[in-house]
Amino acid sequence: MEQRINEGYVITDSVHVGSAEFVIGQNETKYGTMYVTWRCSNGTDYYWGHYFDDHFAAQKDLVARAQEEVQYLDAKRQSQEQQKPPKKKERER
Repeated sequence: MEQRINEGYVITDSVHVGSAEFVIGQNETKYGTMYVTWRCSNGTDYYWGHYFDDHFAAQKDLVARAQEEVQYLDAKRQSQEQQKPPKKKERER
C-alpha cells in the first residue's frame, strides 16, 4: 500500500467507521515529533485537524473521534427504525 502524506504528515494509522475515515499523521520537525488526527474523505481530503505533541494523546483522540461517529450512526439508525410504520400482524385463524 502506498504511503499517504498530507501537509508533511505521514499517515500512520486509520480507522474506518461507516463511510468516515479518521487518521493519525506524524511529522518529524526540528522541534520534535508532532501528531495530528484528521477526518478524511476519499483518502485524500483531510480536514478538522486536532494537533498534538504526544503520540498517545493523538491515539486517544483518534479512538474518541471514531467512537463519536459510532454513536452518531447508532442514534441515526435507531431514529430511522422508530420512524418506520409498524408491521401489520396477521390475524390468527
